[in-house]
Amino acid sequence: MIGFAALAVGFQFSKRGEFTPTRQTEAAATFVGSETCAGCHQTEANSWSTSQHKAAMQHATDRTVLGNFNDASVDYYGSRSRFFRKDGKFWVETDGAGGKLAVFEVKYTFGIDPLQQYLVEFSDGRLQALPLAWDARPQDKGGQHWFHLSPHEEIRHDDILHWTKLNQNWNFMCAECHSTGLRKNYDARTDRFATTWAEISVGCEACHGQGSRHAAWARDQHSWWPFGRRRDTSKGLLVRFDERQGIIWPMDPRSGNTQRSAAPATLRKEVETCGLCHARRAGFDENWIPGRSLSQTHAVEALARNTYHADGQIRDNEEAYNYTPFRQSRMFAAGVTCSDCHEPHSGKLRLAGEGVCLQCHASDKYAGVDHRRHAAIDRAPTCISCHMPTRTYMVIDVRHDHAFRIPRPDLSVTLGTPNACNDCHQDKSPQWSAAAVERWYGPVRKDLRSYAAAFHAARTDQVNAAALLSVLAADRQAPAVVRASALGELGSRVSAAHVTMTRAALADPDPIVRIGALDMLDNVPVGQLWPFASPLLSDPVRGVRIRAAALLAAVPTASQPERDRVAFDRAASEFVDAQRANAERPEARTMLGNFLTQRGLMSEAEAEYRAALSLSPQYATAAINLGDLYRQRGRDSEGEIVLRAALAVSPRDAALHHALGLNLTRLKRPDDALGELQRATDLEPEQPRYPYVYAVALHSSGRRAEAMTVLKGALRTHPNNPEILRALVSFTQMAGDAPAALGYAEQLAIVTPDDKELAEVILKLRSAATPRQ
Repeated sequence: MIGFAALAVGFQFSKRGEFTPTRQTEAAATFVGSETCAGCHQTEANSWSTSQHKAAMQHATDRTVLGNFNDASVDYYGSRSRFFRKDGKFWVETDGAGGKLAVFEVKYTFGIDPLQQYLVEFSDGRLQALPLAWDARPQDKGGQHWFHLSPHEEIRHDDILHWTKLNQNWNFMCAECHSTGLRKNYDARTDRFATTWAEISVGCEACHGQGSRHAAWARDQHSWWPFGRRRDTSKGLLVRFDERQGIIWPMDPRSGNTQRSAAPATLRKEVETCGLCHARRAGFDENWIPGRSLSQTHAVEALARNTYHADGQIRDNEEAYNYTPFRQSRMFAAGVTCSDCHEPHSGKLRLAGEGVCLQCHASDKYAGVDHRRHAAIDRAPTCISCHMPTRTYMVIDVRHDHAFRIPRPDLSVTLGTPNACNDCHQDKSPQWSAAAVERWYGPVRKDLRSYAAAFHAARTDQVNAAALLSVLAADRQAPAVVRASALGELGSRVSAAHVTMTRAALADPDPIVRIGALDMLDNVPVGQLWPFASPLLSDPVRGVRIRAAALLAAVPTASQPERDRVAFDRAASEFVDAQRANAERPEARTMLGNFLTQRGLMSEAEAEYRAALSLSPQYATAAINLGDLYRQRGRDSEGEIVLRAALAVSPRDAALHHALGLNLTRLKRPDDALGELQRATDLEPEQPRYPYVYAVALHSSGRRAEAMTVLKGALRTHPNNPEILRALVSFTQMAGDAPAALGYAEQLAIVTPDDKELAEVILKLRSAATPRQ
């Protein structure tokens, strides 16, 4: 079964309520709208009009639509889309769900600068984002034209990324950050949305939370009847963003850097609040409250392989969310918060350009040639160009990395990561850049990127990966998000020593580290888990409790200590609620199916897997897990039907071919099984499990020479894979080739040095391989 570790996603908010005094509880607060806020905060409200916010969502009108709808057209892989107006409305003719041209009304605009997207509303309440966007930049900057958001890849109507499919669905993918007070209102029974919002775009309460209590407090303060005033030091606000109050940053003349006058709090209220929209995250509860840990309501992505380079830089092919990069930074560690640099209501920097950097870094040290080393060029680099390199997303949206990293061309040489120097000097090699940096600043780089080697070792299956990750996970000076990522990477390499080490991580003050520790325990035998993970069933952070419940789901109730059963049942209920909150997603339905399977509720699990496949026949994980459920119930023939149906939709999915191969093996059809296992290996040779299983199947079928050929080829790609090496040891032993078996065993011993059984095997092989005198 696969896909059990990750939390499913989704997000909802409380519905807009009337502006009336309420009980003094957070749950009682309701939305009042920015118009109410503007009554007292005219300056702030006017300085940040929601209609001018870059993320603004608005009704499509003459005033809001920026794109050319005067019978304009754009071509994309042989298909021409047309934009026109009719009866005072905006229309697009483009390819629909069946691949044929159809006409759709544009109901909403989405964004302003540098591009504007458009939403189409369907009869089932879904709003879908068109893939054709308007370049809103001035013409002299290359703008004022239509373009496709995937210009170098043909997205056909049967692709999961097609604009009519669920991965381009506004209700789930976009709405939380582009509207205020959202409630998805998805009905799983009818597969329909009735989504509502308090405000169509980004309003005051998007950051400050429901405002009815604050509005009631303000009204009472203006009451002529003095006894009506409430003595509420919080002013009715759900959170006071007061982290900057009373703080000064005196300059250290020796270093040229300032230092915060007081240590930052463990919970960074501003960063967590901004993270609601500026983090790669997946929501699982609608009751978000500003200033609380984001992990209360969202699963936050750490340094995932597909999103980040080994040194923590965001990859070019992923959307730039700066919560995780910022949490890696020395700025975050020093106590810098979002509004130290950004004025939140205007959306502008506190000072223009690099002036915002020179608030804390002395210009006589950092703005001079001695530091920048680029005196003889017309456009000298700035703090921002060197320490906040840009990446371009959605074709034209240029964004800055907020990790504030020191350029490391030396890491580019050894690890292949990008660097700011070669972003400009593209005609030079990283070696050239590294030599220049070392010549200017010496051989030692004083930054926090010491973790790059550990993640690179893990991603390339180096022998020392576990040791490097262990040191990093235990390093309290490393950023919390980095330690969490190291713990997660250790999950596939977990040992008894790692499990013992996890105790400290499970008690870490940062919930993201506690969740990472639970991730690390995912491959630990179920019988060993309870003493480690069960205390987190009562963790103060919901995201931790949910992860603990998922981890412990396989522990039968009868095996749970009686004192812990109430805590497990409560956390398990929260886990189920989290998946139900996102019932429109196949991931959530599959996650729930996995959980129910672990709890022995097979019929209910089967229904969830079926629902997931109904939502998206292309979601292979649901098909594979349903097939595995049928295996457990002795219904492999039904499993074959499910897997073949999934392959009809996704014929190049290696995991499906692999699962079908295992299914056919159980059905005693070895020739058919070998074909499927070979297909999986051919489609994804970088996945070591596939050639290993294929080789074992070949060997079992008597095709031993072919099995050895497959294993040796896999070993060249994965030289430190224990499964492949163990198979080679076993097969060469069986063939009577003791010297070859010894060579593979000694190689395996380097990878698994604590394997005592292997040590005995090596002694026997040495004896067998030594010629008798």
